[in-house]
Amino acid sequence: MDARLTFPRLLLLGLLGGVLTLPVAARDIKPATRQKPGHRVSVTLPGKAQAVSLDARLPTEAMAESEDTLISSLDELRSSAVLIQHADTGAIIYQRNAKVRVPIASLTKLMTAVVVLDAHLALDMPVTVEEDDVDQLRHSSSHLMVGTTASREDMLRLALMSSENRAAALLARTYPGGTEAFVARMNRKARSLGMVNTHFVDSSGLGNGNVSTAEDLAKLVDAAARYPLIRQYTTTESYVLNPLAGGRVRQFGNTNPLVRDTQWDIDLSKTGFTNEAGKCLVLKARIDRTPVVMILLDSAGRMTRVGDAIRVRRWLERNPAALHQKVALVKPQAPRS
Repeated sequence: MDARLTFPRLLLLGLLGGVLTLPVAARDIKPATRQKPGHRVSVTLPGKAQAVSLDARLPTEAMAESEDTLISSLDELRSSAVLIQHADTGAIIYQRNAKVRVPIASLTKLMTAVVVLDAHLALDMPVTVEEDDVDQLRHSSSHLMVGTTASREDMLRLALMSSENRAAALLARTYPGGTEAFVARMNRKARSLGMVNTHFVDSSGLGNGNVSTAEDLAKLVDAAARYPLIRQYTTTESYVLNPLAGGRVRQFGNTNPLVRDTQWDIDLSKTGFTNEAGKCLVLKARIDRTPVVMILLDSAGRMTRVGDAIRVRRWLERNPAALHQKVALVKPQAPRS
């Protein structure tokens, strides 16, 4: 539960018999002990037999009001490492700890998608989830059961949209030369993009050896945004997977609730979370028709990364001089295969 949901508010809701909806933080790691997105949680009020139902699917802007999104300075952002950048010019609007190397969790999957697409593999090829794709490091849960067969394109979609770890592992395992060759290619691609402080050890981001900086991740976002499928899949709200074999028909949702918010115009999005990395979010979005890259790393609160993105957007809308400055600083390098 969000710490800002105070007892008096809960009590009032309980007395009114109301139902409160809160956005669920995107979960890239989904331990079996956690509630799954969209599940309802019962909270029993002290001295009351009635439970207040907390449903995780309210509009994000409603949540934003309780997240103090009207800030006077970008210094008030609550993520540990931040980079806000003009996508077209490379001009830096704001940065904090942008050169600090940190674990990046499932932000890794953006590079996974770049490597898959660079290889020009057959996206309609059937691929099957195997035991080797199951997370043995963190024991994260998955809706992709062993034996599920779907197209490589569907696995790419689920890795980007729903941050499915088994899908990411499968994409690396079925790459020519296997997982080892795939990870080596990820690191070569990073070097070609000028991501000098980035290193990958797996395709999912589960390992703490997947590290980068906000500065490097801006280069990855710039590169990934040049791939139409990455833009499409990272901003898809939901998708119904109809396996070719094994498993069952299931609907998957996007781990970033902002893609469902009509107040946003998002070109690319990816979330990430491990205990070590904290909550992470990268975005390329249009604010007042101006493309802006946001890198938000190591956010401690359950909804802090989403709240910070909203804080940035609202601050820029109220400070058009910063939004429309045309001073070009370091432009992220274009992708090379």
